[in-house]
Amino acid sequence: MRFVRINLPAVHLIVMILLISGQTRARADDPVKTPTETSKTSDAAVRPTEKTVQELAASAKKSVVVVTFTGRDGQRQGLGAGFILSADGLIATNLHVIGEARPIQIELHDGRKFDVTAVHATERSQDLAILKIDARDLPTLPLGNSDELREGQAVIAIGNPLGLERSVVSGVLSGRRDIDGRNMLQIALPIERGNSGGPLLDLQGHVHGLLTLKSLKSENLGFAIAVNALKPLLDKPNPIPMSRWLTIGTIDADEWTVLPGGRWRQRAGQIAVDGRGGGFGGRAVCISKTAQPVVPYEMSVQVKFTPGDGAAGLVFHSDGGDKHYGFYPSNGNVRFSRFDGPDVYSWAVLRETRANNLKKDGWNLLKVRVESDRVFCFLNGEQVFEVDDSTYKTGSVGLCKFRQTEAEFKSFRVGERLTENKPDAAALERITKAVEGMTHEDSSFTTALQQLKGEGAVVDAFLEHQAKALESRAAQLRRLATDIHTRRTLSEFQSEIQRDQIDLLRAALLISKLDNPELELEAYIGQLERHTARIRAAVAENSTEEERFAALNRYLFEEQGFHGSRTDYGNRSNSYINEVLEDREGLPITLSVLYIEIAKQLNLNIVGVGMPSHFLTRHEPKTGPAQLVDVFDRGKSLTPAEAQAMCEELSGLPWQESYLQTITSRAILERMLRNLVNVARESRDAERMLRYTEAVLCLNPESAQDHLNLGILCYQTQRWQQARSAVEWLSTHDSAVGRDTIEELGHAIARESEK
Repeated sequence: MRFVRINLPAVHLIVMILLISGQTRARADDPVKTPTETSKTSDAAVRPTEKTVQELAASAKKSVVVVTFTGRDGQRQGLGAGFILSADGLIATNLHVIGEARPIQIELHDGRKFDVTAVHATERSQDLAILKIDARDLPTLPLGNSDELREGQAVIAIGNPLGLERSVVSGVLSGRRDIDGRNMLQIALPIERGNSGGPLLDLQGHVHGLLTLKSLKSENLGFAIAVNALKPLLDKPNPIPMSRWLTIGTIDADEWTVLPGGRWRQRAGQIAVDGRGGGFGGRAVCISKTAQPVVPYEMSVQVKFTPGDGAAGLVFHSDGGDKHYGFYPSNGNVRFSRFDGPDVYSWAVLRETRANNLKKDGWNLLKVRVESDRVFCFLNGEQVFEVDDSTYKTGSVGLCKFRQTEAEFKSFRVGERLTENKPDAAALERITKAVEGMTHEDSSFTTALQQLKGEGAVVDAFLEHQAKALESRAAQLRRLATDIHTRRTLSEFQSEIQRDQIDLLRAALLISKLDNPELELEAYIGQLERHTARIRAAVAENSTEEERFAALNRYLFEEQGFHGSRTDYGNRSNSYINEVLEDREGLPITLSVLYIEIAKQLNLNIVGVGMPSHFLTRHEPKTGPAQLVDVFDRGKSLTPAEAQAMCEELSGLPWQESYLQTITSRAILERMLRNLVNVARESRDAERMLRYTEAVLCLNPESAQDHLNLGILCYQTQRWQQARSAVEWLSTHDSAVGRDTIEELGHAIARESEK
């Protein structure tokens, strides 16, 4: 971000900075306070007796475990370490150690093996997990206070590097680092694959961290997550039974049938696959459960893959097994194949050609049109094949990949005729002229290179100059693309909030889409609907409101593990409703939006309660008393007195009964946006602050304060025309913003824009 000096009187400059940096803080959701260590051990205090490394290793090894998870083929796929937290079977480790939706096994020091029965707690932002096994009388390791560990203090690490179980290495704490929002302990000792999740101990045997990262620059430098980040997970876990854990990220069995081999995963609208398939050539197939399409029909998907010569694409006319047609890129070519069975002798490549328009990086659009007597295949809008093979005339459709390809698919569609969002020639000409008009490039570039190639270092300087010009052009194009996306998304948002009944979920997803251009709203709406369907299926058709309410809470908080973010509350992901839906972790307000929307589909009346600093919900049944619910705390019921005490503790504001009033959908959306403004302000990200402020103005177009913020942000990001428009609005509307401030901002914009 570029900040430019504004030559304003000091008092007005201070006022403007305060306005842009602090006016919404009281309206944002603040984190729930967690208990902190109340006793600190000073250097003068008596410390426990330190043990030698040998003594400590001998006793601590009994509490260190081997953590493994298995792949689809049942073979061991991951290896890491962990340590025992409680005698009844709680195990701490890194989240990345346990994979995703995979069976997990724990091996104790005495060789006993236990299947994990539940994932007791997770925190994705901190890479932490607590596992549960059914065991008793296990030897535990005590937790220390990682804030007290001093630089230079001796530590030891225990893990399973390269499969060497319970290896011990000693070193010292060499510093503390903030890495991707995590409070990390930097340690001068080697960490290898398999150490992850193992304990970092002081010489009294207290755990101060969980080993997690190896430095790429030094063999004897690693990092551990501070153990204090683990403690909130013990205080407020979000247990998920293994039956539910195994469904996280897996392909939706209601929509797809996966043939043996390969690992298929689904994250809302996108599908990913890796691992070698069960068919010859590593073929892995995933069949859509939608009704078999009637000829003629079209199908399409966007696919990208690694490595660049990978093979992945569409299948159709499938019998649900090994017989089908396939259309897919492979080895830089594009193929149309017929598969008549499981082996190489029942496979025929009917067409293959070099595909000059194939993108080895990024998304490729594949489309097939199936007619009664022929098939047409298209790659990125260009027809590549017309095939008249009619061996198979009906069947299912789906996706495939081959060999060791790792592929991603999105926008899978089937229909009688699919339309493409392809601009006409006139639109392309308008876009081209608009882009070309942004900058000028030296028309004699090639000629100049020929003239200068014998001039030695002169060529280097010239090329560097041209490179900077191209970088500037690329930055402008990226900014243009971002602004176009923002305008389009804000237009959708504006249309949504003008409805008599706002679709709260859709509007919240549009807020997330401001920062995530590839976000597909319908995929997430469908995901929420599937959650609702599962809850509905768990209760009788004539169930009471009380029964549906109990089923809602049981499903979301006990079975699915939705929970408030405890150790990384300010992470932007907690404000994106799509990521909250996927990771089952978020802010009070984003969790409440999901809660309200699912409840609505279950014919439950749950409303938002906009209490300062901590958003709540309230169940208002047709009969019986209303009940406050803290979704952040896994659906905990609150009395009005408990809500008042929480508000006074978190916000410091005197209590008002109005804090428990129902909040409108528009107010919920504005509060979500102001939360995002605060997150962006902390990172000094003016571009994001600008997008969120524009969205706030869609909801509250008469807010003079937000128009002033808009003008300042446009000034900082050098959007001069938009900045002038903000000043013009302020100049023609009565507001609390002082005239001197408005005029000084206008003068600064005029002065800087003319440079």
